[in-house]
Amino acid sequence: GDQTQHVLWRLQNGEIAGIEPKLAILMIGTNNSGPNTAQEIGEGIIAICKTLRKDLPHTKILLLAIFPRDEKPSKQREKNAQASKIASTIADNEWIYYLDIGDKFLNSDGTISKEIMFDYLHLSEKGYQIEAQAIEPMVKKLMGE
Repeated sequence: GDQTQHVLWRLQNGEIAGIEPKLAILMIGTNNSGPNTAQEIGEGIIAICKTLRKDLPHTKILLLAIFPRDEKPSKQREKNAQASKIASTIADNEWIYYLDIGDKFLNSDGTISKEIMFDYLHLSEKGYQIEAQAIEPMVKKLMGE
């Protein structure tokens, strides 16, 4: 049930104090898609990125688009895609990079299989493998490997 405002509160209240990672990977927002508009979700994600940049000035951010959800295309999935597009505007390709891997989780007809997201929201082991393979090239690039 984690939402953007919860992450923002933790960041502003010591969650990242005393650390200096090379890279932060962020994917948040789907749990906001019930009560919030796409604009509010996108702005929440942007606020998180701005806080990370302010408090971790030497950390690059890989911002992932919100993963698709629901077995079939839905209003929540559309709202999340709009929110991701709004959030992507903060990417500068110097410190904040945006990557949308959502299509990797979808069948050709736009559905999601239980094999990838057992409840059409949370990734299964296979889903996490797909995610890892999809982001690995960018992670290597941003880590300087």
